[in-house]
Amino acid sequence: MRVLLWGTYDTGKPRARILTRGLREVGITVEEIHANVWEGVEDKSQVKGLRSRLRLLARWAFAYPALIWRLARADKPDVLLVGYPGILDALIATCVGHMRRIPVAWDVFISLYDTMIEDRKLLRSGSVPARLLRRLERMALHRVDIVFMDTQAHARRIEMLFDLPPGSCGAIWVGTEAERFKSVGTPSPRAADAPMKVLFYGQFIPLHGISTIIEAARELRDEPVEWTLIGRGQEAPATRGLLQADPLPKVQWIEWVDYDQLRSWIAQADLCLGIFGTSEKAASVIPNKVFQMVAAGRPLITRDSPAIRELLQPSPGHVYLVPGGDPEALADAVRQHLEAGRWRSGIACHRESLDLIGYQAIGTQFLDLMQPSLAHGGRPKND
Repeated sequence: MRVLLWGTYDTGKPRARILTRGLREVGITVEEIHANVWEGVEDKSQVKGLRSRLRLLARWAFAYPALIWRLARADKPDVLLVGYPGILDALIATCVGHMRRIPVAWDVFISLYDTMIEDRKLLRSGSVPARLLRRLERMALHRVDIVFMDTQAHARRIEMLFDLPPGSCGAIWVGTEAERFKSVGTPSPRAADAPMKVLFYGQFIPLHGISTIIEAARELRDEPVEWTLIGRGQEAPATRGLLQADPLPKVQWIEWVDYDQLRSWIAQADLCLGIFGTSEKAASVIPNKVFQMVAAGRPLITRDSPAIRELLQPSPGHVYLVPGGDPEALADAVRQHLEAGRWRSGIACHRESLDLIGYQAIGTQFLDLMQPSLAHGGRPKND
């Protein structure tokens, strides 16, 4: 199978890198026509100021003529693949692809409408910009031949939001860059009087439920637990306010570390945290960090949801699933892990899940989705 990966997809995010390598690992020939308009943009929703926005628009304006020209002249592939983020890419790709009779697949991964309006509340639902964004994204989703998300739960949500036929949206997990995280190894055994180290990293956005983590740390302020928070973003001002109003000496906040440094922070952690948001989107995704923590063999706590149960089930000492937005439940899970004392042994976990999240597994999921879909002329069939 030959796949042409086309557009302005963000190679700064693990999703694009993992999917591309996964395809190649299972023998798919992947050719790329790419314009890196997202270079230097960590959080797309936080692009602020007229100058920054105009600079980004200029990158797009200059990128598309060359992208379209190269696509029109490229050798015909079996699949034209549009990566995340790709609303405009998908609309353009379908114009060229359908003229050339090339099926177009779109890795939606994250719905822009769901993220900005339903989850982050950056635009008011029902406002003119929100309605225009939903209409544009719906148009793109209905024009491409094959659509997929990161989980089955997320796929069902996108079908509901954008009036897609039930079962028409596929799913391919995010997976992990195993060579970066499996090499973390097991932590060194802890002394009996050593504090337990709890780690959160990621963007400070509503989906992650940072305030829930802060309140759980407040409830456990007298316990031998040290918390490290790594990140910044939309919720940073509110988080700063919470910590200034009632300081927590055992909570360390680092605004950011390089991606390559995450492995060393994970290596020092006894317990890792996923997401604790209360939105429907939070119930529909498995974030990058959870796959990375699984690959690293670290015990974790995250929100219970249909999405997470596609990959993990509760397992004392290894996996704790708690309700979203519930700091008491999160604190109870941390306390349970602390009192069990298993973290002192430095034993790794999740070995049974490692084969499910690597490059080979992601490439195989892509093949399993594409082959019957192409045979049926487009939309995947959900068994």
